[in-house]
This record gives sequence, C-alpha cells and structure tokens, in this order.
Amino acid sequence: MRAKRLIAAASAAALTVGIVALATPATAAVDICKAKNVAEAGGLDNLVKLAKKEGKLALITTPRDWANYGAIHDAYEKAFGVKVTVDNPDGSSQYEIDTMKTAPKSKQPDSIDIGPLVVAQVTPPGGKPLTSPYQVINWKDIPNAAKDPSGLWYGNYGGKLAIVYNTTLPSVPTKAADFTKAEYKGVVGITGDPTSSNQAFMSVLAASIGNGGSKNLSDVSKGLELFKAVKAQAPLVKVNSTNLVTGTAKLGFMWDFNALGVVPAAKAAGLDLKFVYPSDFVLQAPPYINAINAKSPNCANARLWQEFVYSQNKGKTAAQLTAADLKLPGSKLFALMQGGQNYFQQSGADPIMSAAMTKKKLLVPSLLDFEVPATAKVVGPATIADVLTAREQIISSWASL
Repeated sequence: MRAKRLIAAASAAALTVGIVALATPATAAVDICKAKNVAEAGGLDNLVKLAKKEGKLALITTPRDWANYGAIHDAYEKAFGVKVTVDNPDGSSQYEIDTMKTAPKSKQPDSIDIGPLVVAQVTPPGGKPLTSPYQVINWKDIPNAAKDPSGLWYGNYGGKLAIVYNTTLPSVPTKAADFTKAEYKGVVGITGDPTSSNQAFMSVLAASIGNGGSKNLSDVSKGLELFKAVKAQAPLVKVNSTNLVTGTAKLGFMWDFNALGVVPAAKAAGLDLKFVYPSDFVLQAPPYINAINAKSPNCANARLWQEFVYSQNKGKTAAQLTAADLKLPGSKLFALMQGGQNYFQQSGADPIMSAAMTKKKLLVPSLLDFEVPATAKVVGPATIADVLTAREQIISSWASL
C-alpha cells in the first residue's frame, strides 16, 4: 500500500494557533477552501462547525484494517457527526494520484495518504500542485525532512516490513531468503504492483536487503532476483487481507502496523496468522504522506481531518465519548479525544511526531505483540532519491521477471 511549508512566520503563527486559536471565533468571512491553518479557518470551533455542516469526508485507500484507520474513522464520525467514505480501500498510492488528476468531482477525495514512491507527482516541475497548502496546529512537531515547507504534503506515520505467514506452513519462515523454499511453492506473494503500490515496492526493498542488498537502498536488484526465483516455482499470489483470510496467500511481507487488523480477521475465519520481523535484516521505511486535495469537495472536513490525524492527545476513543461530550464546543471536544498520532502508535506504526510526543510524555503503548529480534539489524529508512531510483529499476524489470 505513503517537504513541506511556511517556515519563519508560520512557525510563530503555529505556536499562536496551538495556544489561542483553538477556540478563537471567526471575526471575518472565512474562505475555508483557501485556509492554510486553523487560524485562517476562523479557529477550531469554527472549523468543527463548518465540518459538521458539510457532513461528509471523502477519503481514499485507507482501509479499516490499515494502521488502525477503522478506529480513527469511528472516532471522527462519532465526534463530529460526519459520514466518512473510503474510495477503493485496497488501492495503490498511484491510484490516489491518478484519481486527483482525472476523476470527476464526485470521485475526488478530500485527503490523500500516499507513499513516498509517488510524492514527486504531487508537485510536478513547472506544473500546478495537486494539493492545497495546510499547516496543522502541531506543525512544528513534524520533522523538517518529512514535510514540504509550504504545507503541500507532510509525513504522517511509518512502519517496518514484517513477514506474515499462515501457521499451517510446514515450517516457520524467519527471513526473506526462506521465500524461495520449495515447501512454500504456490503460496508466496506480494501485496500488489511494486511500480505503483508503496507497500509492494517496500516489499521488494525488504526482500533485497534480506538477499544480500542491505548496503545500497537505491539498488533492489537482489530483491528482484528473489521474487524471480519465487515466480520460477509458481506465480506470485496477492498478499492482501482477503487472500490471507481465505488461505489463498500464506506468506509474504506486510506492514507491521496491519497485524492488529489482519490477524483477528483471519482468526474469525478459522485461520491462524502470525507476524514476525525477519531475523536478519528489518526494513524501516520512510513515512506515508498526507495532503489536502486541491479539488477537495469538502474543504472544512479536509482540514479538520488533518488536525485530527496529527493531534497528540491521550484522550477518549469513540466508545468512550458521551452524549454530553458531543455537545461541547469543537475545541473542547477535540481536547477530550485521543489524537490520531496515538491511534497510529497503538497499531505499531511509527507516528511522525513520536519524538516530540515522547518528550511531552504523550505516547500511548503500542499493542503489537512481536518485536524486532536481537539478531536483526534495522536498515533504513531509504531517502526519496533512493526510492525513485529503485522504482525505475523495478519499472524496467518487474513485468519480465
């Protein structure tokens, strides 16, 4: 299946926003589709009011079993009375870009969640950006290397590649090189097309570092060799929630942060899945990236969604919000809710603001029940330049493997 904006003046403004503008009422007409921060939206109370009036949030490729998004959707819907829809939940990052470029207004998303594989397409050289600039209240807590200084895109959460496997396999796989074992013939796969899907691309990179390619993250030839060897035995199957739950796919790489969604779903279907990190090399990937679509059909919700997924509170989940809570002004309700960054943290993902939140003692515990082995070396994250170079290598080779 993921550089940023305003620096000097905006960082001072962001501090003011965090302290004052949360509840500041709008004093002038607000053009919400041009608001670049919560102050320009008339304050958080006004932003919540406008979002409730719109009543809709259009997301894209954010499935419920991905990085705890189901719980995030539920909290947003309950708190703000907004219907959340998700177009093509299992789609690729490239699908998100293509949708913004070509889809009719009725199919346009408000916000995107893309991998670094396609981020360069957000701001095409000499062309108009596909996104609208926005800086969340906690903007200063996003590392500079993970955001566009103008707010056209910004990192959100990252993860590590884990091995997911069905416990009916004749032996327990522990590293990428195991994928080529004859006993796994016909059940090894990949999550999608690595030329367009970020998770699939990172799976090739994870295979590469586990097959002798750990020193150069811009060269995935060793990963291509590994998958070629797997394909020589049998076609690759698609490793997604559906195929894992039905037993069609039994072995592959997936994000660690998806274990909490995939494993219970498989258990409900009578299958036992396990997630483990490789015993030799573990890939730490660069973060997924959020941005507001320039063609957003629900401009207030596009901005309130950013504020929510980048909020840091330790507060209430959807199930814990009371009827009295829901009657509070937007800023007070917002202050009661568990923040989006902590939902990602619970899933085992790495929130982009984790360093700042650790200093503030705001991080909740991860719910993952597996850890990086003492024998493993964590490699990465790859730079955007590494990713783009490696992608060209995959584009030229994948179809002919």
